[in-house]
Amino acid sequence: MARYTGPTFKKSRRFGFSILENGKEFAKGKQRTYPPGQHGRIRKKHSDYSIHLTEKQKVKYMYGMTEKQFKKTFKKAEKIKGVTGENFLMKLESRLDNIVYRLGFALTRRQARQIVNHNHITLNGKKANIPSIDVKIGDIIEIKEKFQKNKQLNEAIEIKKNAQWLSRNLYKGVVERKPERDELNKEINESLIVEYY
Repeated sequence: MARYTGPTFKKSRRFGFSILENGKEFAKGKQRTYPPGQHGRIRKKHSDYSIHLTEKQKVKYMYGMTEKQFKKTFKKAEKIKGVTGENFLMKLESRLDNIVYRLGFALTRRQARQIVNHNHITLNGKKANIPSIDVKIGDIIEIKEKFQKNKQLNEAIEIKKNAQWLSRNLYKGVVERKPERDELNKEINESLIVEYY
């Protein structure tokens, strides 16, 4: 199945979790907080499988990945020494589209993915147009000169601050270190995803 490109707010309501990570979906007066659909208000008892699947799905939608990519990333994380759940989140965070988003070059991950796909990024001075590239510590991510005058890019740079584990100098960013678990989304329970797989 292809990557989900439908309404993000609908998925956020389904999981009761801000997929955009800014809480816009649940801003007071803007959005209904119960799940969508005819039976959204009715409370359902969830099975163990349902709880695990929901956790996996919300992280998958948050990072904008296909099922195949998500599972492949998990299998890679399993082979790394240490806590599998944390390794998995680090793998997801080290994707190029996510790094572009975390550096503050885009307001959403979808926008970051498009910036990468449209060839506006260089990684260590070389062309990088694949969103799933694994970025390592010390790698330099730079916006190409042609794209630096873009209105949306400059708005994003003004609004968004970069993550603590990255350093940004206007149109250039460097991965300083791996993120700590407490610097990432605290609403994610990665152990449920590990149990699911």
